[in-house]
Amino acid sequence: VGVEALVRWNHPELGLLGPDKFIPVAEDSGLIAPLGEWVLEAACAQAKAWRDEGYSNLSVAVNLSARQFQLQAMDDVVAGVLRRTGLPPSLLELELTESLALQGNEAIRETLDAIHAFGVKCAVDDFGVGFSNFGYLGTLPIDKVKVDKSFVSQIGVGDDGAASALAIGIIALAKALGLDVVAEGVENHEQLEFLRDHGCDQIQGYLFSAPLPATELATLLMLEMVSPGAGRLGPMTTSRKATATADAPAQRPPRTRTSSKRAPAARARKPRPLKAR
Repeated sequence: VGVEALVRWNHPELGLLGPDKFIPVAEDSGLIAPLGEWVLEAACAQAKAWRDEGYSNLSVAVNLSARQFQLQAMDDVVAGVLRRTGLPPSLLELELTESLALQGNEAIRETLDAIHAFGVKCAVDDFGVGFSNFGYLGTLPIDKVKVDKSFVSQIGVGDDGAASALAIGIIALAKALGLDVVAEGVENHEQLEFLRDHGCDQIQGYLFSAPLPATELATLLMLEMVSPGAGRLGPMTTSRKATATADAPAQRPPRTRTSSKRAPAARARKPRPLKAR
């Protein structure tokens, strides 16, 4: 089981804001550098706390933006965060957008090489939505690709065959390159069975859980609604999303907190048992 860290801003007047409301402003202003580093450190510190509680194999994924690579030496940032939090590098996964990872920028390539040398895993997020340089993909220090939810959501009812074919093609390409595959946006058992049958390694989506505050995810782990070991749905593993919430006003450092304001249906659903193939 793994988690993906998301950030929300608990604004005193506007309420809980998603990243689409403030990340673009942070990128334009340059504040994405300190904000991104705070998110990375908060996520690693939480993962280290879970590890200390006995969930030794629970990894955390954190998204990085192109602006962070422009503004900071990201290999130094990652090394510093790992040193301060004590999280083993193997439990951290950094996600880059397809356009960032495959743009052919040599400086980014060298930075990823350095980060990967620490033992940190790297993944290409939202894979398949751009015009990928597939040849370049095989030369990058990438461990995993994440199939974009726009393909997964069309599998099943109303699928004209195109989405399924694209998903199968992405899985086959990744496997040929020796990469693991995660499918995003899985919402029903038909999609789950399809992806399992075609060799997908990991699943992420509302079938397993909506985004949860870290404290609620910890409660689910303790109740064994989520297993820190082998998955309950056969050979595949699941990835959930945990949220870190920044408090306003901005003049004091943000801290993580559990917010009572969250999207409807934010509680995980326990899937019906399936027979392993």
